[in-house]
Amino acid sequence: MGKPGAFLTLQRETHTARPVKERVRDFDPLYRELDDEGHRRQASRCMMCGVAFCQAGHAFGPARPSGCPLHNLIPEWNDLVWRGLWDEAAARLAITSPLPEFTSRVCPALCEAACNLGSLEDEPTAIHDTERAISDYEWAHGGPRRFEPAQPDAPRVGIVGSGPAGLAAAWELARRGARATVYERADRPGGLLMYGIPNMKLEKSVVERRVALMRELGIAFELGVDASDPHVADAIRAASDAVIIAAGAREARRLSVPGSDAAGVVLAVDYLEDATRALLDAATPSTTAAGKDVVIIGGGDTGNDCAGTAVRQGARSVRQLEIMPEPSRERTASNPWPQWPQVKKTDYGQQEAIALMGGEMRRWSTDTLRVETDGQGNVCGITVARVAWNDGRPERVPGTEETLPAQLVLVACGFTGPEADVLDALGVASTGADRCRRRPAMRNGGYACEPNDAADGPAMFACGDARTGSSLVVSAIADAMACADAVAKELCL
Repeated sequence: MGKPGAFLTLQRETHTARPVKERVRDFDPLYRELDDEGHRRQASRCMMCGVAFCQAGHAFGPARPSGCPLHNLIPEWNDLVWRGLWDEAAARLAITSPLPEFTSRVCPALCEAACNLGSLEDEPTAIHDTERAISDYEWAHGGPRRFEPAQPDAPRVGIVGSGPAGLAAAWELARRGARATVYERADRPGGLLMYGIPNMKLEKSVVERRVALMRELGIAFELGVDASDPHVADAIRAASDAVIIAAGAREARRLSVPGSDAAGVVLAVDYLEDATRALLDAATPSTTAAGKDVVIIGGGDTGNDCAGTAVRQGARSVRQLEIMPEPSRERTASNPWPQWPQVKKTDYGQQEAIALMGGEMRRWSTDTLRVETDGQGNVCGITVARVAWNDGRPERVPGTEETLPAQLVLVACGFTGPEADVLDALGVASTGADRCRRRPAMRNGGYACEPNDAADGPAMFACGDARTGSSLVVSAIADAMACADAVAKELCL
């Protein structure tokens, strides 16, 4: 259980962020990690609670789950780290988590929000840091445990999409003996891990390292393959005994106001992909914030990543708009522990933009009315108005219109679901309208897809954001592991 009584004498201690003035000059990792002794001290604070909410992964409220969706055996590997048994801790982590190098970098630490030590004084054990330390130790000492590549006559599974869900499903099914082939339309594997999350938050060498190991173990990657092309989809189906759709919820929600088709209005996901591709190729990005007034519409994680990227590219100003009201700084009575805390959060990109602007750069309860353009069709400003929330509905406040300068508008308003063309090409029925969370139609609420015709073909499955809608990396991985189990049973693996 760690060191008896350590939670009474040791305070929470975590990684530290590099100074803003230093980190905005590059796309290198944001944080400096604790040393091994620091990790051991934090692991010693674990109480091995009778009810370990940290590994529960259940929803106690309307927001995110409380505790780890993968049900990581957190008290057990905390104890092993405290005792200095790093190899044993890595083996324990591997039981539940196939890709800890990703979750330990980009997960918002649902486990820590549910830690019993956080219920009183916001001092949870530094679980997130300990997980990364275990994963980093494992990679520094030979990497994850290998398994035998699949036999030539093993069942064939095609996985469409190489994001967190696709990688997790491929890894688990290959481990169980299937011949796994991952199909990715981009030029590099990794999906949002590669192109949707900036390098300072998730180094691309970490993604490349995992993919290299997967290839070593016989998992094939076919790049530049677009499954929305019916001919390509037919070829994938013909080459597979089962197909998993792990293409994510890539259909972005767009602006629908006058002028939203102006040059300089860019989807956030496209902007982030372009920035990362330019960084990896040592090229100039096709869309840059350099010298521009940037307005980001959307207050979530993607908007925060856009803010950090824009500052690094040399933006003149960065503002972020959110239609929802400003969150409380502390939990309200309707948001008790162990629910996910619905409180105001200022993340790394927002911190950097605040430093650039010399003060708060976010606006809440703000609605976009129209995009202003110059004589050449380029965006030159964005007109907004304040809204008041009454009975859960926003009402525009008269007389609050104003126009903000903008030569680059980044739309980070979330996603509606998987791209319809992929589902149609693969012969999968769908539910919902095109702009209303369209998803694959599932059989019995599970992972097997309903076909949209009576044609023979391989068993079709879906997992991750393609099945559930936009979620967290850790949730997509957990969903993929459950899907892989369903596929393994279908193929008698």
